[in-house]
Amino acid sequence: MTTARQKVLTHLKKTRAASAREIARALKMSAPNIRHHLSVLRSDGRVEFVAVNNREGRGRPEKMYSLSQSALGDNLSALADALLSVEGYKLQVESVASRLLDSTQFTNLPITKRLALLVEKLNEMHYQSRWEASAEGPRVILGRCPYAKIIEQHPELCQMDAAMLKGALGNNVEQIAKIEKMQSACIFATK
Repeated sequence: MTTARQKVLTHLKKTRAASAREIARALKMSAPNIRHHLSVLRSDGRVEFVAVNNREGRGRPEKMYSLSQSALGDNLSALADALLSVEGYKLQVESVASRLLDSTQFTNLPITKRLALLVEKLNEMHYQSRWEASAEGPRVILGRCPYAKIIEQHPELCQMDAAMLKGALGNNVEQIAKIEKMQSACIFATK
């Protein structure tokens, strides 16, 4: 069964851009209903507002919508997999980690400020991270792996994550849990 929102997404995939009125006409639905679905799809990032179509005659200009860049996807995971799979290539874990997360911005900060800044920077990279205190020391929880499509073939990316955390926190870290079928997060603990 196809939901109304799936129908809207399918229509936008075909037409590239359309107004709520055009979508409603094509899907034989009411314009207010379509505007509601577009609002929900915009709030979760699958659809974006792209332009204003100035109609001839009376009435307000129409907003035009299209699929967002994130909904369209990209080929970065295939590119990353191909680059990491080149024969003889070995990922320079620390070097890549330091390019992704500049550890100099963390120096001379108290640990709680380091952790807060680290979570902010990781979330900018789509990790859905947070930190929590534990008896052994702080833990950094990564709720999402931005490399999920290729992580099984390239576990060195987990080592790169650990190197980023080590650089930011100034302590060695150990991965104590990994996102898998039963585990919903990667957890790194400071040593």
